[in-house]
Amino acid sequence: MFITFEGIEGSGKTTQIRHALEFLKQRGKDCIVTREPGGTVTGQKIRAILLDPESSGIDPSTELLLYVADRAEHVNKVVRPALSAGKTVLCDRYYDATIAYQGYARGLDMDLLRKLHRLIINDLKPDITFLLDLPPEAGLSRAWKQIEEGERAGIETRFEKEAIAFHEKVREGYLELARLEPGRFFVIDALKNEDDVRQDIIKVLS
Repeated sequence: MFITFEGIEGSGKTTQIRHALEFLKQRGKDCIVTREPGGTVTGQKIRAILLDPESSGIDPSTELLLYVADRAEHVNKVVRPALSAGKTVLCDRYYDATIAYQGYARGLDMDLLRKLHRLIINDLKPDITFLLDLPPEAGLSRAWKQIEEGERAGIETRFEKEAIAFHEKVREGYLELARLEPGRFFVIDALKNEDDVRQDIIKVLS
C-alpha cells in the first residue's frame, strides 16, 4: 500500500508519519518511510537547492523540473521497488504537492503537470492520501517555532518565507484536490492537538 501525507508548512506531516509507522508496525506491516524531495541520494542534493532560501529567485519552471527529476529518481529507486516487495510506503509529500504548489500557487499549466507525471512515473497514485489541513497562519507559526527551537533545519526555509497569499493558494489547491478525489483523500483537521490528529489517522488506517 502507498500512503502519502500532504499539507502546508507546519501541518505536522513528519510527526504523524511517525505515529502511523508505529501503528502499522504493531499490526505486523513491513513499512518504509520516505519523502519528497530528498528520498534518494540524488534527491537530497535536489532538495538542498529547492529549499535553500538563496534559491528564492528560481524560475517556477525550473522549480517544477527539479521536483519532477527528484520524483522520477525517487519512484524508480525507492517507491516502486518497495511496493513490488510487498511493503507499505509512507511518503511525506508526493505528486499532489506539485499540483498544489506549482500548479495552484505558482500558476503553471495543470495539463503540463499531469503530462509530466504520466511520462515520468506512469501515473502512479497513492492508495490513501492524508491531507493535514489548517490555516496558513497557524501552520507557519508552528513551522517558525520549530525552526527557532532547532527542531527543523534553518537552511530549508525558502517556502516558509513565501507570502501568506502563496500559502493560502496552496491550501485552496489541496482542498480542491481532496474534493475531486474523495475516495483517496482523507482531510484531517490539523488544528487539533497531536494525539487527536493521530487518532483521526489511525481510525482511517484501521
